[in-house]
Amino acid sequence: MDNSQGTQYLERLLGRSLRIHTTDTRMFVGLFKCTDADRNIILANSFEYRMPTTSAVQAAVSENEYTEGSEAKSTTVRVNMTSRLIGLIVIPGRHITKIELE
Repeated sequence: MDNSQGTQYLERLLGRSLRIHTTDTRMFVGLFKCTDADRNIILANSFEYRMPTTSAVQAAVSENEYTEGSEAKSTTVRVNMTSRLIGLIVIPGRHITKIELE
């Protein structure tokens, strides 16, 4: 992809909802506003999502074992991610591991 094709592709993404994963396992979802040569990305109206802590997962597993009783135990446990409204955010390109179009 040459420079003009890349620019056109990025222009088509402006205002669209992106999901960005970072090196510290956080995920940001927001409207794509801009980027630069260092791959820094600006999102508007964004939310931050964090993976559950180890203690939260262990508590869910313990609760699942308790509620299952004598029945066959489930091998999967559902634990919600925590989230918060961020608004406008700059995500440094060096910390981005994955970008998805929502």
